[in-house]
Amino acid sequence: MRDCLNHRAGFDRVLMTVAATFLTVSASSALAQDQVRSSAAELAIEAAIPRPEPANVPPPTASDIKLDTTATVQDSAKEPAKEAAKAEAAPAPDRVGTKPADVATTPASEAPKSETAKSEPAKSEPAKSEPAKADTATAPAAAATPAEPPKDVAKEQPASEPVKAASAVPAADQPVADKLKDIIGAKTSRHFDRKNERAAVEKFYGARDFAPVWTQGGSLTAAAKGVIARLKDAASDGLNPADYPVPDFAAATTPDALADAELKLTASMFDYARQAQSGRMHWSQVSADILYPEHPVDPSEVLAKVTTAADASAALDSYNPPQKLYKELKAKLAELRGQGNGPVIEIADGPALKYTPAGKKQAEIVVEDPRVPQLRTKLGIAENASDTRYDATVAEAVRKFQNSAELKVTGILDDKTIRALNTPKRDKQIDVVLVNMERWRWLPRDLGAPSLGDAYVILNIPDYTLKVMQRGQQVWTTRVVTGKPGQHATPLLTETMKYITVNPTWNVPPSIVYNEYLPALQQDPTVLQRMGLKLEQNRDGSVHISQPPGEANALGRIRFNFPNKFLVYQHDTPDKNLFARDERAFSHGCMRVQNPDQYASVLLNITMPNEKYTPERVRSMYGKSEIDLKFPTPIPVNITYQTAFVDDGGKLQFRKDVYGRDATMINILKNGRGKDLENIVAHSQPSYSRPATTLPSGVAVANNGGGFGSSGPNFFERLFGAPTPPPAPVGRRPPQRVFTR
Repeated sequence: MRDCLNHRAGFDRVLMTVAATFLTVSASSALAQDQVRSSAAELAIEAAIPRPEPANVPPPTASDIKLDTTATVQDSAKEPAKEAAKAEAAPAPDRVGTKPADVATTPASEAPKSETAKSEPAKSEPAKSEPAKADTATAPAAAATPAEPPKDVAKEQPASEPVKAASAVPAADQPVADKLKDIIGAKTSRHFDRKNERAAVEKFYGARDFAPVWTQGGSLTAAAKGVIARLKDAASDGLNPADYPVPDFAAATTPDALADAELKLTASMFDYARQAQSGRMHWSQVSADILYPEHPVDPSEVLAKVTTAADASAALDSYNPPQKLYKELKAKLAELRGQGNGPVIEIADGPALKYTPAGKKQAEIVVEDPRVPQLRTKLGIAENASDTRYDATVAEAVRKFQNSAELKVTGILDDKTIRALNTPKRDKQIDVVLVNMERWRWLPRDLGAPSLGDAYVILNIPDYTLKVMQRGQQVWTTRVVTGKPGQHATPLLTETMKYITVNPTWNVPPSIVYNEYLPALQQDPTVLQRMGLKLEQNRDGSVHISQPPGEANALGRIRFNFPNKFLVYQHDTPDKNLFARDERAFSHGCMRVQNPDQYASVLLNITMPNEKYTPERVRSMYGKSEIDLKFPTPIPVNITYQTAFVDDGGKLQFRKDVYGRDATMINILKNGRGKDLENIVAHSQPSYSRPATTLPSGVAVANNGGGFGSSGPNFFERLFGAPTPPPAPVGRRPPQRVFTR
């Protein structure tokens, strides 16, 4: 019995020793962990390494394992630890059932050991407990087991960073890529002086690990060859190749030189695309009365489009204007430069040739001359090319030539006309074609409204013509009268026509009121009354003059409204005789249309085809009340200045530079101010103020003392319509405008 008790006591001592050992190990581990966490740097490292979960927490699911490989490795490390703990606790499962959780923390703290040496104390701590040597003999095995998973983690690491593997730069291009990275990171402004271009380059090259796009292994790519070919041929599009220098890749034999050439070619490509699309000079450099919508290029889009295109040259060329008239001018430019096959024809001297149309008292007089067939060819008359008669067709072609050559327009083939025909001043003609191509770059790429079959109105000031286009074809055309040269010049613009006004009221512009009518009143107080104009003096002393609807109205019977900052529009006129003249610059800036009823019906049938408008239906609305015909879809109106264009017969036509725009642009381009020409010039805005005025005695004033006060509608609202007015007070009828569809 005593022996049994002694054995039991001995067993209890052993059990207590084992328990004490476990407590010591646990305390030592906790102390070691506290010591490890004493350093901020070590805490940062530990935070970056996911901590293992305790053994008494269920293991992660299969989906967790797919998302987190580190957790998978750590949990797999726990399994040997659990087995070791079970082996140690086997003699007394009822006493030490909770201990494996504590033991499992020891190898868990070992797991990060292969990644950092900071967990060394946790490794050596179990070896210090001498009484537990037999139990801790398995610790090295347990510690060795979790040492393997970090190697697996290292093997799997590249799979978590696929970007680096996918964007590897070829070894032959890596030195150039390194140089590009250095230049773009620190010296990009040396090549690109525009912020958006620098940003595009950083993004584009950064996405490809700065691998060059124009060379591979030091040799030019197909894209580079296409871009270089387009830049060298810039003159064919009316641009200057010197503005787009091409680097010498053949001489670039070092990574530094290749990287520099890479960025220089990119910069030249940007310059070409930008100027091909928007022009070498901004329209504000030319005049204050030009306003076209901006359409700048996106450098990122240029890089993506050109570098991925099957034909890089064609992709870069696509930034030039796509319009047919531009492409026709480009072909004629090549002919003028001697690249075409047109015959050189000289007209021989001889008697003057004159055509006399039939009159009331005389018959038509048509003379014949053997020089006429050559004259027909010279003037591009394809009809009856061998006819020797100097008829109406030939006489009209001579008149147009005389106008373009700034000769007296007579239609007579005299000595001056023959000399002008034989000395075409080719250099001057080339300059005129170049500036006309430049002006095409200012216009929108889409001139029309897509929902209306790309319908639009285009007016050419020097040719005094207006055309309605739809689906690429001319629908209708008429003659127009435009503004006088100088301060009354018709502005160049693109706007949208929103409605037509039948029987319009003419609200006289302030410039005419204060510069012409008020001075006239000083001489004759009744002049406005005799002209059918109504004068109102507002409460603030300003003056407003208007003319009510009617046959004698200065705007005629119809006004075509496309609101703009210049306050110009198109309209009818009672002065029909001016349309018979060759030069028709007589207005104050607005455009008078020869056949407004036809023009109105054409536009209305485009916007409202189901209404079946006719000129007769439009004329039936003539009266004394304003009628507004609103367009469901506005029609774009493009006011242009084409002194050189190709007519329907394929003949290059020139027109007089009535506003001097050609001369100004040629002078600007030849001054060679480079990219400064692309800068916007701020001009003073037109003033529509109406200062207080003292009227001479005897002037008839309508609604004196009342009228429109300082809070009344401004001139723009009078002209194009004011916003919807608030409800009128009870007992008073609000003014009404008629809107008809």
